[in-house]
Amino acid sequence: MPRLILFNKPHGVLCQFTDRGTAGSQRPTLSQFIDVPGIYPAGRLDLDSEGLLLLTDDGRLQARIADPKFKMPKTYLVQVEGDVAEKSLDRLRTGVRLKDGMTRPAKVERIDDFNLWPRDPPVRYRKSVPDCWLSLTIREGKNRQVRRMTAAVGHPTLRLVRWSVGDWAIDDVAPGEWREIDIP
Repeated sequence: MPRLILFNKPHGVLCQFTDRGTAGSQRPTLSQFIDVPGIYPAGRLDLDSEGLLLLTDDGRLQARIADPKFKMPKTYLVQVEGDVAEKSLDRLRTGVRLKDGMTRPAKVERIDDFNLWPRDPPVRYRKSVPDCWLSLTIREGKNRQVRRMTAAVGHPTLRLVRWSVGDWAIDDVAPGEWREIDIP
């Protein structure tokens, strides 16, 4: 039976088991959190992003999760700079032009009342610049897409947390923790 692990990746952790960066690099990797042989990430999260990372030992499942042709929805909680107006949300909902082409329409809404763990290091706070949170769902995976989309509508991303991929979510998985789940 294939294995599937839901990992809540903390900010600053590489989405690989070894750091192939510059000599002497000391960046944290998946191996500091997960000691399960034969599993690999299904998709990636940037070093400065956090949240759900799925890992599996099944190549077909890995492809179904990561390959954009399957259009699996990925939902992010996004803290952005500024007070986002409906006009900006509508642009995200219809697709945004990026340097590498148009994005597919996103499902997006403002969110106000929710609790999220603190980030280490904390997001910079400026009294003179408001921020707000969005729930944003996409069905593609261009490089740093969510960050580029919010910047394109005038609201740079301050914090990015992937909350779910398809039906899998990190509702009850703390940062740095993982849980193995049964695959139907």
